[in-house]
Amino acid sequence: MRTTMRNERKFDFENLFIFELANNHQGSLEHGLRIIREMGEIAREFKIRAAAKLQFRDLDAIIHPEHEKFSNSHYMKRFLETRLSEEEFSRLTSEIKNEGLLTVATPFDEPSVDKIERLGVGVIKIGSPSNQDWPLLERASQTGKPVIVSVGGLVIRDIDKIVSFFQKRGVHFALLHCVSIYPTPNDKFSLNQIEILKNRYPGIVIGFSTHEEPSNLNAIRLAYAKGARIFEKHVGLETDQIKLNAYSANPGQVRAWLGAWREAVEACGERGEREIPEKEAEDLRTFVRGVWTKREIKAGETLNYEDVFFAMPLQEGQLVSGRFLAGLAADRDYHPNEALSASLRPDTKSKKEIVYHSIHAIKGMLNEAKVPVGHDFSVELSHHYGIERFQEVGAAIIECFNREYAKKILVQLSGQFNPEHYHKLKDETFQVLSGVLEVEVQGRKKILYPGDMLWIPRGVVHSFGTDAGAVFEEISTANHKEDSFYLDPSIAKLPRDERKTYLLNWGQHQLEDIEEQDLTGGV
Repeated sequence: MRTTMRNERKFDFENLFIFELANNHQGSLEHGLRIIREMGEIAREFKIRAAAKLQFRDLDAIIHPEHEKFSNSHYMKRFLETRLSEEEFSRLTSEIKNEGLLTVATPFDEPSVDKIERLGVGVIKIGSPSNQDWPLLERASQTGKPVIVSVGGLVIRDIDKIVSFFQKRGVHFALLHCVSIYPTPNDKFSLNQIEILKNRYPGIVIGFSTHEEPSNLNAIRLAYAKGARIFEKHVGLETDQIKLNAYSANPGQVRAWLGAWREAVEACGERGEREIPEKEAEDLRTFVRGVWTKREIKAGETLNYEDVFFAMPLQEGQLVSGRFLAGLAADRDYHPNEALSASLRPDTKSKKEIVYHSIHAIKGMLNEAKVPVGHDFSVELSHHYGIERFQEVGAAIIECFNREYAKKILVQLSGQFNPEHYHKLKDETFQVLSGVLEVEVQGRKKILYPGDMLWIPRGVVHSFGTDAGAVFEEISTANHKEDSFYLDPSIAKLPRDERKTYLLNWGQHQLEDIEEQDLTGGV
C-alpha cells in the first residue's frame, strides 16, 4: 500500500539552548572535546534541551589564496590556525551525541553543507554573515533538515525574503534575533525586535543569538520575557595558554546565564490567565471593606446606601463592599454596627451579570485576536436555552452589514456550542480568525484553524463549537431573521426574540435600567 502522508514529527525549536563552539576549540580536538563534555554536564545539571554547535568552512575554497593582499583581517589568520580535519569534526560530532546534546552546525559554503550531511548533523544554523547568501540557503534547503537563521544586519524587508524563501521550499525553520556587534553593548540589543518578529511571523519560533559580555545577565531575562525561545551562546574553556574573547562564556558564566534564564521563566509564569494563589487572596482580604449597618434593621427590610457603611476589618461570612446593591432585603434583624451577612447576595450570577461578563469576555477576545469592529455594527447574544446557559450554548454575533451580501463576526467563548440548524435562504462561508473551531456538517466533524474556510450551502445541517474560544467571520448572502431552523424542538418552538439579547454599542447605558425579570427571554 502506497503511503500518501508522512507522519514525521517536526523538530521542536521551543526552549532550545545552543552552545556555540565556533573556533574556541582552538584547532585542538582534545580541547574541543573538553568543551563539549563541560556543556553536556551543564545541560544535565539544569535539565535543559541543549545542542552544541560547530562551524564548518571549506577553507581552501572560501579564503582567497592571496587574501593577505586584500585584507588585514585577523579572522582569516584565525580560521586557518584553528583548522580541524573532517575526521576530527566527526569525533566532535560523536562526542556531542554521547553527551546527550543535539548536533548543530553552521556552514559557510556549499561543500560544508555536504559535510553536514556526511556527519549526520541534525540541524543547520545559518549565521548572520550568510543570511543573504542565496546559493548557500538554496543548498541548505535541499537537505530536508531543520534550519535556524540568525537575522543580524537585516531590516524587515530582508527578513521577509528569508521567510518567503524557506516557506516556499517547505523548510522547517526558526529565526534568531541577533546583533552582530562583538560584544554587543547594552544600548544596541534592540530586544523589542523579538516581539516584532513574533507578531509578523506567527507560527515561527523566534530566538536570540547573544553576543553580550558574559557578565550581562539581563539580556537573556529580557529576551525570554519578550518571547524568545531559542538561546545561542558562544562558549569555551580557558587555560594558562588559552583566553576567551569578550563575548564567550566559560562554564561558570554559562551557569550564571542559565540561572538568569530560569529566574525569568519563574517570574514570567505560565502562558494564559494566571491562577490566583490562596496566599494572595488572603492578603488582599486584610484590606477589603465589609458592609456594616448604621441603624437597627428589621428582617425583610429593604437596604439602601444610607442604611450601611463600608469599613475594615472584614469578618468571616460578611458581605464585601463590592457586592452590596441597593434594594437587598435583610435576612434577619440587625443591630447598629453589625456585619451584614454575605448570604444576602449569593455568588450565583444574575442574568444581567451573565450578559455583562459575557460582553467583557467577547470584547477581550476580539482585542486579543486583533479584530477591530469600529462603531457601526450591532451585536446579539444568541442563547438557545436561556441566558443562564449562555456560557455553554450560544454565540455572540456581530453584524457588520447586511445587504445583498452580508458579513458577521462570530465569537464563541471557551466551551460554547451552537446547536444543529440549517438555513433555507442563506448560503454562508466561515473563516476562522483566531482560535480553533469545530464544525459538524451533515454529521461529519471538521476542525478549522486560523485562516481555514468552510462553505455551508443552503439546507445543510451544521453546528459548531470550541474548547478554548474562537473568533470567525461569516460571509453570506443576505441574512433573513426567520431563516435559522433548529433540529431541537425545544429551540424551534421559541420565537426568535426570546433566544436573543440585542445590544446597542455593547449594551452601554442599555442594560442599566432593565429589570432582572425583563431578561427572561432576551432583550
